[in-house]
Amino acid sequence: MASTHIIIVAAGSGSRFGGPLPKQFCNLGGRPVLMHTVDAFRRALPGAGITLVLSQDGSDIWRGLCDTHGFDSPAVVTGGPTRYRSVCNAIATLPAALDFIMVHDGARPFPPAALLRDFQDLLAGNYCGLIPAVPVTDSLRMVTADGNRAVDRSEFRAVQTPQIFRATGFLDAYRQVSGSDERLFTDDASVLDACGMPLMLAQGSSRNIKITNPGDIALAEYYLSNPE
Repeated sequence: MASTHIIIVAAGSGSRFGGPLPKQFCNLGGRPVLMHTVDAFRRALPGAGITLVLSQDGSDIWRGLCDTHGFDSPAVVTGGPTRYRSVCNAIATLPAALDFIMVHDGARPFPPAALLRDFQDLLAGNYCGLIPAVPVTDSLRMVTADGNRAVDRSEFRAVQTPQIFRATGFLDAYRQVSGSDERLFTDDASVLDACGMPLMLAQGSSRNIKITNPGDIALAEYYLSNPE
């Protein structure tokens, strides 16, 4: 059976959320968002390992929340100043001989269960990774040095997580880009892109929202109360 490890990145400060707590710790149905995220993976992939990446302050908050809710936390590592660095810190703690590595946003409490169950069948051929994505529904414009122009939105997709990778390619890509400008790597797929590794797109889910603004909690509450 293939061995899989999940890295859940939740080291952000949640500054855009604007609340007293980072978004990953905000209440959703009586528990922190991050607990819902962890449990979604535990249900879908009960044999997989999980590592949480939290800031130092976030680790203290998380320990208190786990005590309050009687929640069994996965292993926790301290994040870095960028998402890339946070994932690097998690990579340094991974067990050897993995087949697949997933990386997921802690503030996405509803990863698609079908994708988690079927990713090995979806990740076919010579692809090094799989990225869930959804069509863009808004009109798009490209900002240029001399103005802006409309672009064809049918050529674009909005990328989600979990992003799923063959472990050998994933780890090799992170080694290859060491020393590069970390700001270029807004997600893990962009790290593999920089190394020319082929990636495939899979159908994402409109329910796989990333909680960013306070209004997103209300939508998440609806999804929690009305499961698929």
